[in-house]
Amino acid sequence: MPPAASSQYSATPALPSSGGDAALADFDDWLGSACLGGALPPAVAADLQSAAAAYHLDEVAESYLTQAYARAPEHPAVHIALYRFYFYKNRLSEALAVAQRCLIKTAVDLGLPVDWREVALDHAVFAEHADSYAPAPRFYLFTLKGCAYLHMRLGDLEQGAALVAKLMALDPSNKLGGAVLQGILDRVGLNDDDE
Repeated sequence: MPPAASSQYSATPALPSSGGDAALADFDDWLGSACLGGALPPAVAADLQSAAAAYHLDEVAESYLTQAYARAPEHPAVHIALYRFYFYKNRLSEALAVAQRCLIKTAVDLGLPVDWREVALDHAVFAEHADSYAPAPRFYLFTLKGCAYLHMRLGDLEQGAALVAKLMALDPSNKLGGAVLQGILDRVGLNDDDE
């Protein structure tokens, strides 16, 4: 395992550029555990629990989440908690910023290009697992879908459409439901004359 990115928790396991099955399995195990709070320092876990308990008090909950992020900025559970908080509080721009950070982090962890536009279905992490996505590539695709949805909700339909197109290119069998977002885009594009 590589040296820890933070002294407070284990670093994300590195993936070789080949995206081998053993490395991906190690990463998937780490990601699955991390998304459920695994390898989370006790102080960060307490911050997230306090934020959940104070959910109805926006400033208090957000302060706990900000503190958790400061303590473990690379941990998926912290990103997920921040995203959900902003999303359900209808603070969509802030949710999008979290999703974009998470997309970049996951791309780096998977050995993918940081720019989602450069990611292709033939990258090993997708090509080797096209029939049933492992947790790590699935997490990347869900994050991509979240970014697409938020751009659409924020009125940036062009960027939303580009992200949906990328999602559908990476998930041609529509396991993650990109076709639903494409259907929304198609309906938004209809003129009154087309109905």
